[in-house]
This record gives sequence, C-alpha cells and structure tokens, in this order.
Amino acid sequence: MITTQPKPLAEQVRDDFPILHQTVHGKPLIYFDNAATSQKPKAVLDALLHYYQQDNANVHRGIHSLSARATDGYEGARDKVARFINAANRDEIVYTRNASEAINLVAYSWGLSNLGPGDEIILSVMEHHSNIVPWQMIAAKTGAVLKYVPLTQDETFDFEQYQALLSDKTKLVTVVHVSNTLGNVNPVTEIIQAARKYGAKILIDACQSLPHMPVDVQQMDCDWLVGSGHKMCAPTGIGFLYGKRDILEAMPPFLGGGEMIAEVFFDHSTYGELPHKFEAGTPAIGEAIAFGAAVDYLSQIGMDRIHAYEAELTVYLFKRLREIPNLKVYGKHPNAQGEGRAALAAFNVAGVHANDLATLLDHEGVAIRSGHHCTQPLHRLFEASGSARASLYFYNTTAEIDQFIAALKETIDFFTSMGS
Repeated sequence: MITTQPKPLAEQVRDDFPILHQTVHGKPLIYFDNAATSQKPKAVLDALLHYYQQDNANVHRGIHSLSARATDGYEGARDKVARFINAANRDEIVYTRNASEAINLVAYSWGLSNLGPGDEIILSVMEHHSNIVPWQMIAAKTGAVLKYVPLTQDETFDFEQYQALLSDKTKLVTVVHVSNTLGNVNPVTEIIQAARKYGAKILIDACQSLPHMPVDVQQMDCDWLVGSGHKMCAPTGIGFLYGKRDILEAMPPFLGGGEMIAEVFFDHSTYGELPHKFEAGTPAIGEAIAFGAAVDYLSQIGMDRIHAYEAELTVYLFKRLREIPNLKVYGKHPNAQGEGRAALAAFNVAGVHANDLATLLDHEGVAIRSGHHCTQPLHRLFEASGSARASLYFYNTTAEIDQFIAALKETIDFFTSMGS
C-alpha cells in the first residue's frame, strides 16, 4: 500500500493568504516580519467586508436588524477570544485598540488607584516600550519605583535575580511572555507563583505568544494579560485586555463617554457593568468581528499544531544562520526540538548596519525588520543601535528560509567586498 505524507502546514494554508502571492522588486515575496504584524487570511478579510457591506451599524444602541446583527457579531467575537485563552467569564475580555492601550488601561485605572511612594514595580530588561513607558509615567505620578530583572549569561530571564528583587514592597510584576527581540519564552508560570508569595499583582504581555502557542490564563493564574489582534491574523486597531473579574470590577473606568455609562446626570454619572465600563465610545466593530474570525481560523488549525510546526521552522532557521560567520543572534538558541524560543531571530553582522541589510534584502523580495524593535533599553545593554530581525509564522516554509539565507549571504558578501 502506498502512503503519502501530509503536506507541511504552510503548504496547506498559503492559499488562504492572498498577500503572499505577489512579487516585490520582481522577486517572490518572502514575508519574515511577522513579529511586527501578521498577514490576514481570506476568511478574516471576508468577515471585515461582510460587516461593512451587510451589517454596518453601531452596536448596543439600535433596535433595528442591522444593529442587532452587528451587536451579535461584536459580542460573539468576545466569546471567541474568551474561549481562546480559557477565560473564566466573557466579561473578563475588554476590547482595546491594541495591547499598548490595554497596558495603559491597567496603568492608569489600577496603577493610579493602588500604587504609592515606595511601592515597587518589577519588569524585565527585555520589555517592549509599551510595557515600560506607561509604568514610568505612573511611577512619576505615584512615587512608585521601577526595578528591572537582568539577563543571564545566555541572555535569558534571570530567575534567581528576579527572586532577589521580590519583597513585601512589590505591588506589581509585569513581564513579556515571549520577547520580540530575544525570542525567549519566559517561565511565566514560575514568575507568577513567585510573585504570589508577596501578594503582588501580575500582568503578562502575550503579544508574541498568543499567535504561536496555546495560552491558558486560568492555568497561568495571571491577573491581567494583553494581546494584539494584528499579530494573530486579525486587522489592525483591535486588541484586548484580559483581567480577573473581581479585579476589573474594583478598577475605576479608564475613559469616559458613551457606551461605558449606566446613567448620566448633570452633576454625576454611574457606570456600566463589565466589560462595557472600559469601552467608551463607538468601538472598532468590524475589526472586532474580524478578530473573531481570526480566532476561529487559528482554532481550526489548532494552536498545538501551529506551535509544533513553528518549532521545526525555528530549528531549521538557526541551523542555517549558524553557517554565516560573524553573525550574532541575540537570545538563547533553541534546543534540538525547537523549544525555549519563538521562530524569530534578531541579529547583527559585524561591520554591516542592520538597516543596510534590510534594504538590500528587500530588493531580493525578503521582508525583514531592522531597528530597535521598541526595545531600546535592551539594545543599549548589548551596545547595539539596533538589529535585523527575521520572524516567521505558520505560513512560512523551509524553502523560504533557504532563499532568505542565500540572499543574506549575498548581501553580506557585497558589503564585505565594498569594505575590502
């Protein structure tokens, strides 16, 4: 009997992504900038178009059919997100424009109400600016103190130093699940368990983990978790905050206006129930509905399956990168099974600027990121102005990695010959 091996995951899904079937500078597009934003499958594009063509109306406010359908789609997407991360209650999902807004919501609502002089906030040195700047602002207003967990010698989260920083003064621990520069998968469960001993609250930035692996907030036991739709096949302009219900209920509103109220009088107002008290104004309705379609799409594939395939890509990517001399990849390399880090590599090549690499690679049809990736403090620790970054997703292939490596070698050879 003849048996056939199933196609790799990427080959099964690539036709779902229209944007991938184009040329750039006459070369087939190789999109390796997924940590910045992912591409969108046709199912998501169709959901967005359907809303605007068939159901366009404001939510929650109308009796007519279009408003009812829009509300059903908008709230149905909330249910999908809640199931995707295993939230205990749908009301624990608050729509935001993006993860940055979600972190600011916690900072200004919970932070201003609960932090005071001498209280300590623990972050890591690998945090995205979105998880540093809001806390700097809150610290300046409240007198709270920021403390940063350093890296180990192999450029991972220093858990021993983290434990040394924890104390009765620790009120909040806020860390990234997966670093968008180092690629490290941080031990968030252990981080949370250690913080619980001191009664601290915990916020997890899951922007780089939600698109790539299963995430269970109840198993994790975080107090808040933030995600950004555009990194997980959804449109831009939609993200979410997860928060434990009792904590969200105790937090005051972040923004005031329509939708978030119960009653308004000339001299005071009362506020709506969760999650609406945090969703002032007309929301991104079509984007939320399309976010629900993206969650459906990822769920149908299976996050375990996505994670396993990307682990294979990670192993292969690092195998090929090791062929290139004078190339430094930041963060600990994966093991033989691709565990311990995401399918991304931020790197520098001695004597070649990251922006120059990205520019010439673009002319070969290869889209990578260059710059500081919103992690300037981390790059300063490395004494680097920036780095180049190749970040993969489940629709990428080993053949694309081969083409990327070939183009990268040619680009490096070009700059080396220019300098000799």
